[in-house]
Amino acid sequence: MISNERVTQILKEAGVLLDGHFLLTSGRHSDRYLQCAKIFRNTKYSEELCKELAEKYADDNIQLVIGPAMGAVQMAYEVSRSIGCENFFTERDENGAMQLRRGFEIAEGQRVLVVEDVVTTGGSVKEVIELVRAAGGVVAGVGSIVDRTGGKIDFGVPFRAVFSADVCSWEADECPLCKSGAGAPVKPGSRKIK
Repeated sequence: MISNERVTQILKEAGVLLDGHFLLTSGRHSDRYLQCAKIFRNTKYSEELCKELAEKYADDNIQLVIGPAMGAVQMAYEVSRSIGCENFFTERDENGAMQLRRGFEIAEGQRVLVVEDVVTTGGSVKEVIELVRAAGGVVAGVGSIVDRTGGKIDFGVPFRAVFSADVCSWEADECPLCKSGAGAPVKPGSRKIK
């Protein structure tokens, strides 16, 4: 088990922790952003963090790891490599709905671990959970590298994260950064704002 100090060190070395004024996918504003995609630029970071997450599910008989594109494509691969099972990803169609493509199929009763690099509101994860269940899979758990909810989210299945960060965020009309004249927020993520 790696310590929170080691995870913090990795996040800082990889350039994941950002300070500023950010527009989150949820539409909320924040003074900190975790750009977890940077973890996957260097295998020394991604391997260590994903192996840690895989170990949290070592006794759960995981048969498939799946995550939403884009953020969890490499993560699903790296976690599945540590577990020793298959992996694939979901992606959005032209209408923005999450779906399985590229011939990926979930077998009836297959035990699936849903992964996401950062969980803030859990919206993408919930969509993947619904997709897995609709395909006949069993969601055995949800895993993330960073839990931005501070442990305050419930997916109805075990949720385990490598690192928990309770990062402040505000509705746009309540944002103290906007009120102080800090300028327009930056949107570093890839998903469209809700």
